[in-house]
Amino acid sequence: MKVIGKITATEKMPTTVDDFYFWTDKELILKPFDVVKVSHLKESVTFGVVEEISHLTDSASSLAGYISSDFGEVSATSYMQRVGMNYVKAKVVGNSKNIYTPVLDGFPVSLASEEDVKEALGLKDVKNPLPAGYIEMYEAPDNITVPVNFNSHFLIGPEGAHLNISGISGLASKTSYAMFLLKAIQDQCLDKKQKESVAFVFLNVKGRDLLAIDEPNEELTEDELNIYKSLGMDPQPFKNVKYFYPYSPEIGAASYAKKDDIKSQMILNKAESYKYIFKEDKESIDLLFSNVDDPNQTMESIVNVIISEQGDFAGIQTWDDLQHKITDHTKAGNTGKDKEITVLSWRKFNRLFKKTLDKTTIFCNSYNKDKKETRLKDAIKNIQKNDAYVIDIAKLDEETQGFVFGDVMRSIYDLKLGQMDDDRKEADIPNKIVIFIDELNKYASKDVPKYSPILRQLLDITERGRSLGIILFAAEQFKSDIHDRIKGNCATHAYGRTNAIEVSKHDYQFIPSVYKSMLTRLKQGEYILQNPIFRSLLNIKFPKPVYKQFKNG
Repeated sequence: MKVIGKITATEKMPTTVDDFYFWTDKELILKPFDVVKVSHLKESVTFGVVEEISHLTDSASSLAGYISSDFGEVSATSYMQRVGMNYVKAKVVGNSKNIYTPVLDGFPVSLASEEDVKEALGLKDVKNPLPAGYIEMYEAPDNITVPVNFNSHFLIGPEGAHLNISGISGLASKTSYAMFLLKAIQDQCLDKKQKESVAFVFLNVKGRDLLAIDEPNEELTEDELNIYKSLGMDPQPFKNVKYFYPYSPEIGAASYAKKDDIKSQMILNKAESYKYIFKEDKESIDLLFSNVDDPNQTMESIVNVIISEQGDFAGIQTWDDLQHKITDHTKAGNTGKDKEITVLSWRKFNRLFKKTLDKTTIFCNSYNKDKKETRLKDAIKNIQKNDAYVIDIAKLDEETQGFVFGDVMRSIYDLKLGQMDDDRKEADIPNKIVIFIDELNKYASKDVPKYSPILRQLLDITERGRSLGIILFAAEQFKSDIHDRIKGNCATHAYGRTNAIEVSKHDYQFIPSVYKSMLTRLKQGEYILQNPIFRSLLNIKFPKPVYKQFKNG
């Protein structure tokens, strides 16, 4: 490949086993993340990833430039042509013969070929390949495009699991990248040669983002479709999709989806509305109080009284009956047999519970399968391999969103542990179930009460889920806000565009300063990836979604 410069090792800036420096032509365009190769001992090749680029001249100080321009005349022509070069720092990522002594002064530095890049970054002969995007390097005519693959065992188990995606709202395209990867997983699992099976559960939290993932994106260009094909992916939307909308007496009133779209999906058996029935779902009441600060655990105590049907809570059949009984306990001198729970605690519980019931219509007394009504727990109990469930919670209030999300996670957990009350055989249950949720900060931030049942469930999934086949794909605006144990258990991290305040936080401490600056100006469709099989951080790109996009929510 093209020689672009030579190694320079000085007393103050020596080459090391980790870094090397080289000079190159001042008009050659290189970028951070570009790969270069250096001739080394025993006919080996050392690979490096560009980190910093500086421009140097023979001028001793800036004053010399000022003087040579006729003492500050900006329109003047300098009589002296300064000797200049670009000075590049690169991080060592590998050697073709595993020789890791420092590269030597004066040895030539070259651009890398596609095969060189794959070898340098750990992308060559990846086992269990799963498309992660592609890399573009160098300027024409030397430019190359390199497809990037994960080892799927380090993304969805068994070697490693869970994905965390961060980036500011809108520009970072967090949902688009997560869905790109999930589409790649479904494509792979639809192959009948695959031994393992995967199912998907997506929580739609913003407008209509995920409410047409089985419909094609007709705005994709031929070039964008070809990118999918070059990555070995089918440029078609998701298959085996089923939508679950919050129940309301009027179809669509509790969703941002259009009424006619929901009706059409129901006619095609692609959609149902979900309800919560008191007799069957009362044990999930604790999820309504996930973000309530409860240091004395009085809310938890009240929930236990209700679930265990203590005292006058025995025999309750409906949510309305429950509300009346709770209201009775808010009256002075009427706290029930458990005198440790004060009237003030009952009043707080009643206020929070009533507020939720008044805001939503999903809490009902019965459901009718003939009217396309269901319980989410029943639907999850019957999930099949390659199924993609989309559960719409976008229009629900924050407390109810948390309730549904918590219930979905708990149901999946029970299914994989074999705790569902049915005769379904373990062999019929998908080997892995991937959950995708945006706005993770609502449920797993450092400010969420430590006794939150949703936080406990998330911790359990990230810490034990890999062995059970429960995989979490989660996204949030600011990674630094997320609970340390949750992000610490994610094997893969994707960093999208963010702001300077965020990159100054502890979570970005290991990232070189130049890469931090790049994080503040990444474009849509561009991410920096960290994964155990990659030898360095990768700056990847990915195409637009293959499913229908809504421009106005």
